[in-house]
Amino acid sequence: MAISILVLNEINAAQQALLTQHYKPTFATTAKARAEAIQTRGSEFEAVLTIGLLGLRDDEMAAMPSLRLVASMGAGYENIDVAAAKARGVIVTNGRGANDSCVADHAIGMTIALMRDFRKLDRLCREGVWRTAIALPPQVSGKRLGILGLGSVGETIAQRAKAFNMAIGYHNRRPRPELDYQYFDDALALAQWCDVLVCAMPGGAATRHMVNEQVLQQLGPSGYLVNVGRGSIVDTKALAAALQSQHIAGAALDVYESEPAPPQELIGLDNVLLSPHLAGWSPEAIEAQFTIFLQNLEAVFAGKGPVTPV
Repeated sequence: MAISILVLNEINAAQQALLTQHYKPTFATTAKARAEAIQTRGSEFEAVLTIGLLGLRDDEMAAMPSLRLVASMGAGYENIDVAAAKARGVIVTNGRGANDSCVADHAIGMTIALMRDFRKLDRLCREGVWRTAIALPPQVSGKRLGILGLGSVGETIAQRAKAFNMAIGYHNRRPRPELDYQYFDDALALAQWCDVLVCAMPGGAATRHMVNEQVLQQLGPSGYLVNVGRGSIVDTKALAAALQSQHIAGAALDVYESEPAPPQELIGLDNVLLSPHLAGWSPEAIEAQFTIFLQNLEAVFAGKGPVTPV
């Protein structure tokens, strides 16, 4: 009997076709379709594919008595009720490692574009303004990079930053003595030390608004903020105020609290660079995430245990 899978997130046509060929998928990628599928056919589903932003609630799991696996296609799983899943004997997995390089590439790209002010330079060039009439943007090489969250993504960002001769510091739940980077006890101390603060932490209550008014003040008028972690890490109102008053030099965000709606507080500001939560998206990364999901699916239902358990 083919495994019955409830798919809550968008996947591409080739991935849909593969699931349909080998399994019994139900694609429910809207809130209405999700609620209807769980309410009317919850007893059928043995596995759920989701992402951290969409998650899976305890009451939804309760409506799926045959559920054995909840798989997050990405690395994040903040809105999956992991404790409830474990209490029900349901295995939770994620796609960690699949898009580390893609996110790190995007983070470094945003850092360069932000500090060198590519948006402004492009506009001025089109307007015929020559370099002698433009305030010189700082260089990236040799600056101090602070990383909030030195997990696999943060570590990959650090590896790229080393090529720019950047000094690297970080704040984590605990130090990583195996890495030759400077550890800071809290975000305030890290922000005071660094020129560029990169957020690479997961979301959730523990990291919500870790970058607040006080941290931004410590970052200072020549400091830059880059967020490729989760939107909830940064207090948007505090960031908008810091940017408007030029208490920090600029910010680049791939994630924001209001997503998928754009962050209205930041839209009119020239010292902000935005992208729509696609730092981890590339054809290569998406395929790698899907492959990890399939590996977990096959392993769990073969009784071998998950490949990337949460």
